Amino acid sequence: MKLARRRGAPRGRRVVVIGAGPGGLASAMLARAAGADVTVLERAPQVGGRTAAIEQDGFTFDTGPTFFLYPQIPREIFAACGFDFDEMVPMARLDPMYRLRFEDGRTFDATADVERLKAEVARIDPEDAKGVEPYLAANLAKFEAFRPVLQKPFLNMGAFIDIDMVRALPHLRPWATVDADLKRWFRHPDTRLAFSFQSKYLGMSPFKCPSLFTILAHIEYGHGVFHPIGGCNAIPRAMATALDRMGVDIRLNEPVEEMIFEGRRATGVRTPQGTYGTDAVVVNADFAHAMKTLVPDRLRRRWTDTRIDAKSYSCSTFMLYLGVEGSFPELAHHTIFLSRDYERNIREIEDGLAPAEPSIYVQNGSVTDPTLAPPGHSALYVLVPVGNLATGTDWRAIAAPYREAVLDRLTAITGRDLRPLIRTERMVAPHDWQDSGIHLGATFNLAHNLGQMLHRRPRNRFEDLDGVYLTGGGTHPGSGLPTIFESARIATKLLAKDIGLNADRVPESALGTAMTEAAE
Repeated sequence: MKLARRRGAPRGRRVVVIGAGPGGLASAMLARAAGADVTVLERAPQVGGRTAAIEQDGFTFDTGPTFFLYPQIPREIFAACGFDFDEMVPMARLDPMYRLRFEDGRTFDATADVERLKAEVARIDPEDAKGVEPYLAANLAKFEAFRPVLQKPFLNMGAFIDIDMVRALPHLRPWATVDADLKRWFRHPDTRLAFSFQSKYLGMSPFKCPSLFTILAHIEYGHGVFHPIGGCNAIPRAMATALDRMGVDIRLNEPVEEMIFEGRRATGVRTPQGTYGTDAVVVNADFAHAMKTLVPDRLRRRWTDTRIDAKSYSCSTFMLYLGVEGSFPELAHHTIFLSRDYERNIREIEDGLAPAEPSIYVQNGSVTDPTLAPPGHSALYVLVPVGNLATGTDWRAIAAPYREAVLDRLTAITGRDLRPLIRTERMVAPHDWQDSGIHLGATFNLAHNLGQMLHRRPRNRFEDLDGVYLTGGGTHPGSGLPTIFESARIATKLLAKDIGLNADRVPESALGTAMTEAAE
């Protein structure tokens, strides 16, 4: 598919976007709205990046994200470009938002209805139910304090000289992990697990993830969990439609082979089809892979190959996309089966292993969205967090037997053997993620520890090169669709100001004048 530039579209300052993931597409929309002539280059045959889709034998599966949170940000991005996000991406709000199932068969239905939520917690521990409302109130305050921090660039230490940081710091508690912070409200470990599994969005353990990220659960409880009809890939597809109407070229099946520099300034990119001159480059590819393959090591000072290799990376995932006969009403739209020994499960992942008794996430999107499967069938998305490839586990050898182990475990958990019901299937293991351009197969990118956040994360105006801007999970503010959209907004605002576009067309977010001046 090629979305050609409309005839008569005006030419302005040139921007090339590497990668048609959500961050790249959002950056392209905003840069075009600000007056740039934009070209998007994508190595794959479809848009979406990790938010792509598999369409196979009448079934549709999201390849990556399936939870859609905080639609306010893409609403603002679409509106800034003259489009109605809700009209272009119909959504269903989920209730329950997801179901947790413990090994002994107990369940926990996460709901934004506070009274029902307290009743769910009380089934784990009646005493913990008293902590629900104080927990929600505290994390609302934390979210409101940190939202401006996560919505602006961290270009140097001057970014910390800011009233927003002063207001946010009392909520940070840098010495505490997510699990430790939750002990302020909940005494039972299963309750804390119910409010901390969201650290999986970052590919991290709640026992190591910084306490800041208890706000992830608040985003769910305060703003809802949504399912875009057709799957999360409906969002990048809608963005591609918007870009076509805006006169932007999206060139699929066209991988970037190198970036071209004059000194340290990016002046173009080269693909097998030719060379594109540019005034700015937006990189929406896996950060580590892109830097090591597209930019000579000698041009990078802070993010050399050696330093990139020394960083900590998230876990990987083992995936089964199963088109099966029949329906599964006993499975919620999102169901997380939690390992009996969750801490051991986490340790095995951190050690780079394939867990013996893994926690398993299953999306049964067909209970909400009949477009995902043929009549009388279901599209099941099965995700198992596993170690990344840093320790050298040979996934090419173990993927097939691990598939059997995962299906055996699902049979034991659900009481139904899926094998005779499977009508179509796709398996993706860590080495497949790496082959697709994801460093170490780390599907959630750089880890989100305190040493790799804010100014210590690759910056939206990339500090090692001139004319290069970063969006996606590998830059500030981090992984997950809401923050990726925010990274696009931050990066494009900086780009627009730097190359003389109409920066007022890019929604301000929290990019205040004082902050910009301090950072520059």
